[in-house]
Amino acid sequence: MTKPCTALHSAEVEHGYADFRARREASVWQRLNRILLVLLIIAVWLVIVSLFVPPYKKLMQSRTEIDNLQQQVNEQQTLLARQTREVTLLKTDVSYLETIARDRLDLMKEGETIFRLETARPKAKPVAPVRKVR
Repeated sequence: MTKPCTALHSAEVEHGYADFRARREASVWQRLNRILLVLLIIAVWLVIVSLFVPPYKKLMQSRTEIDNLQQQVNEQQTLLARQTREVTLLKTDVSYLETIARDRLDLMKEGETIFRLETARPKAKPVAPVRKVR
């Protein structure tokens, strides 16, 4: 009786080992499928990112250029307003016209003392003497 029981037991062991082996192989394939799926998702994500990064960089450069141009427009508008004000004053204000004319022609009224304050000019860099090669 021990022999049939042993044979039955060994058949169960072989059958159990076959199940374990089948489950193990299925588990390996499931893992490989998961890894492949993750790699596929990463590849698709990289393709999408590579498609959107260059236009995004171009957009940022365009925005920077727009900001620079807007700053130039503001500076030009300020200059225009200043010069328009000066033209208006020259056309309408006689005392302003007189002051500007006397300043540019270096004239003064009797009894008037003129003080000129000039801004400091940057010092020129000393130039090294040039040697002639003979």
